[in-house]
Amino acid sequence: MAIDLTKMPKLGFGLMRLPEKDGAIDHEQVCRMVDKYMKAGLNYFDTAYVYHGGKSEVEAREAVVKRYDRDSFYLATKLPAWEIKKPEDVERVFNEQLERAGVDYFDFYLLHAIEEGNNYDTYVKYNCFDWCMKRKEEGKIKHFGFSFHGSPELLEKILDEHPEVEFVQIQLNYLDMNHPVVRSQKLYDILSSRNIPIIVMEPVKGGTLAGVTPDIEAKFKAVRPDKSVASWALRFVGSLPGVMTILSGMSTEEQMDDNLDTFVGFEPLSDAEKAVVDEATEAILSIPQIGCTSCKYCCDGCPQHISIPDVFRSLNALRRNPEDLRARNSYAALIKDHGKASDCIACGQCEGVCPQHLPIIELLVEASEVLDK
Repeated sequence: MAIDLTKMPKLGFGLMRLPEKDGAIDHEQVCRMVDKYMKAGLNYFDTAYVYHGGKSEVEAREAVVKRYDRDSFYLATKLPAWEIKKPEDVERVFNEQLERAGVDYFDFYLLHAIEEGNNYDTYVKYNCFDWCMKRKEEGKIKHFGFSFHGSPELLEKILDEHPEVEFVQIQLNYLDMNHPVVRSQKLYDILSSRNIPIIVMEPVKGGTLAGVTPDIEAKFKAVRPDKSVASWALRFVGSLPGVMTILSGMSTEEQMDDNLDTFVGFEPLSDAEKAVVDEATEAILSIPQIGCTSCKYCCDGCPQHISIPDVFRSLNALRRNPEDLRARNSYAALIKDHGKASDCIACGQCEGVCPQHLPIIELLVEASEVLDK
């Protein structure tokens, strides 16, 4: 069944970075955000088995499934390769997801985080592509695809071998179009040439493109003084043909309000505005930054309980401005409840799961030298 892009919401509500209160998901705030989102005529919710330590799918049930008619929204989730150790695990995880989310079917179901190595090999070993198509025949999956962090070569190989794939989710933002590892432009070109709908993840690069330096922000404000910096990143990907839905992991009602302001009555970038984005891209890339998107996949298995994305956020701030006391204060508050950068034992667990393929161990050494003085 072909996906009608004209009927898909341009803004998707990503449930990976939900607001928290006292160490748990802030259910009341999530409900308010869901209500604003649905009232705006938008209805695509994206979760996964691992988000929020397994609580995201449950929150989707409580904040969306129990409160809205099932046919009024789309729900997407993902099969995690790292949970599959034997053939029966595939069915077990899927049934657990149905129970967690409180649904009989998923509108969109993805193989999670395909890339070269363990994840892709696991999906092949356990015939997960065929398994998903069987669940689709049963009506338990309406549309089948995968999220992707691999090379253009692997993407073409998979699409050649699996023409049944209906959509692909990729990392896409103006900073990563020509990134040597992410290679968003090449991935986008491959999917566009095959007319495969694209779901965009990390359009604001984990918040990086919402927190640019003052001089870069001034470039945007000079053209649209009443619009946020983040809106430029979202409009960039929203202006690309073939984009089905753009996921935003909104953590506050303010972020929701700003995104709704961007997407309700969406305006594609003009040629002049594209030139401004090109200038901003060049300026941002001139400042070496750690390309962490704060997915936090590295955190769950860290034996030293280091909140790696938050450490890198402070380090990035200090790379831009070595005198930034806020970054140092933020780090000092962080390590009251988490490990220090210097606590890293170089076990490599984090590097094995990082979708951005960052040299985390090496970067924590740098962070320790800067922050643990």
